[in-house]
Amino acid sequence: MENKMQNEIEVFKPDGFEVEKHFYPKSLNSHLHSMVGHFFTLNHDRIVNRYVHLNPQVCPKALSEILKYQSSNFHWGGADLFYVATEMGNRKMVVLETNSCPSGQKSMPAASESDEYRGYKGLIENSFIPLLKKKRLPSGKLAVIYDKNYMETSGYAATIADITGEEVLLVSHYHGSDSLISFIDGVMHVEKDGEKIPIRAAFRYVTQKPWNRIPIETKTLIYNPTLVCLSGGRNKLLANKAYELFNSEIAESGLEILMPETIKDVSKLEIPLWVKKFGGKAVVKNPYSNAGQGVYTITSESELDDFMKLEHDYDQFIVQSLIGHYDWSSTTSAGKYFHIGTIPNKKGKTFIADLRVLVYSTPKGFFPCAIYARRAKSALEPTIEGNSWEVLGTNLSEKLGDNKWSSDTSRLLLMDRKDFNTLGIGTDDLIEAYIQTVLTIVAIDKMSLNLINKKGNFRKKLFKSLDNDKSLINEIMI
Repeated sequence: MENKMQNEIEVFKPDGFEVEKHFYPKSLNSHLHSMVGHFFTLNHDRIVNRYVHLNPQVCPKALSEILKYQSSNFHWGGADLFYVATEMGNRKMVVLETNSCPSGQKSMPAASESDEYRGYKGLIENSFIPLLKKKRLPSGKLAVIYDKNYMETSGYAATIADITGEEVLLVSHYHGSDSLISFIDGVMHVEKDGEKIPIRAAFRYVTQKPWNRIPIETKTLIYNPTLVCLSGGRNKLLANKAYELFNSEIAESGLEILMPETIKDVSKLEIPLWVKKFGGKAVVKNPYSNAGQGVYTITSESELDDFMKLEHDYDQFIVQSLIGHYDWSSTTSAGKYFHIGTIPNKKGKTFIADLRVLVYSTPKGFFPCAIYARRAKSALEPTIEGNSWEVLGTNLSEKLGDNKWSSDTSRLLLMDRKDFNTLGIGTDDLIEAYIQTVLTIVAIDKMSLNLINKKGNFRKKLFKSLDNDKSLINEIMI
C-alpha cells in the first residue's frame, strides 16, 4: 500500500534522501535503455530539426516557441499516450489524457551509477526552485502536500530539503477527512503540535478532487495550483476543450494535439446514443476522476447496461471513440485507430500498452524528467469477450478503500534494457510523445489563463459556461 496513515506530518531535513525509499524495487537496480538515455540528451534545436525533417508541414519556429514556452500555472504534468496505427498503416502517438501532479519518478531507471535522484532533482532544481525565487511569497516554511503516492511525495520532500538546505514538511491532505491544513488570508498553515505553521510554498501531489480543499486563489505558492486541475489537469471535459482551442490556434503551424474523437457535455441518458454513433464501441468517462477510476470501456450491450445501472457523483460525462484491435475499434469521422501493442511474447501474445511522459516547465522551456509504460492485464485478440477493461485498461492504481491505494507493478514497463524493447518504439516515437505532451500542457496552461481576470480572480461565470456541472461547481473552494 502506498499511503501512510492519515493526518500525518513528517519533517525532512537536508541530506536525508535515501534512494531505496523513493523508487520501486523493480527500478532500483535497473539501468536506463541507451536509446531512452540518448533521447534525454537531445536539446530543443535537435528535436525541432529531427521532427520537422520527418514532418515537413510543421513550422520549425512555431515548434521551437512551444518547446520554449514558460508556463504561468501548469508547471509540471504528464500525458498518457497510446501508440497506434491508422487504417493506412501510419503510426501516431495519441493523447489519452493529461494529468497535473502525475506519478512517474519512482519508475525511472538510473542513467548512471551516480544518478541518485534521477528525475526528482531536475524537476525541483530547474522548475520548482526558480519559481520560489521569482515569486513574492509570504514568510514561512516549505511543504509537500499529498493524498496518495507516499513513495514519490517523500522523495520530493527529501529532494527539496537537500537542494534548499531547509526543513521541509510532508503533510497528508486527504479528501473527506479532518485536515491539518488550513488557509488564513490566503496563506497555507499546517497545524503541528498545537501551532499553526505558515507555508510560503507547497509542492502539491493532491489528486482526488483537490478543488474541494485547496482554494483557487492563494498567497502561498502552490505548485501546481488548483486552477490547473479545473482547467484540464484533472478535468477531462475542459482538457478536451483546451485541446480544441489550442489546435485552432496552431493550425497554420502544422502541429496538432492528436486525440480520440470526443463528445463533450453528455448527460447519462444520452450515452447510449453516442455509443451507437461509434459503432457500439466507446469509452465513457467521468471527467473529474483519475487513477483509472471513472473510466468505462463499452464493447457490448451488457457492458452498456451495466454502466447505465451505476450511480454517479456528477451530471456530465464525455464519450470517446474506443481504440482497440483493428477488428473492433470504433469507427469515427477521421477513420479508425488501432493499437500497435507490445512486441509478441514467447506465447505470441500482444498486449495494449500506454506511455506516460512527464515534463516540467523552466525559464528555458520544457524538459522531460520521467517516462514509463504500463500494459493491460489480458492480451489483445481479434475478438473481444467478457470484461473489456482487462484488455484495454492500463492504469496500475488500485483503490482499496477511502484514501487507500495499491499499485499493480507486475504490469509496469520500465525504460530499461529489458522492458523498453517490448514496446517496439524508437527515438522518433519518444520525440513525438514528448511534443504531444508539451502541446497538451501548453493548451491547458492557456485555458487556465482564460479562467482568471486581470486581477488574478477566478472567472466563475466563464467556467460555468464551459462546464455547467452543478455537482462540480458546488465542490469548488474559491
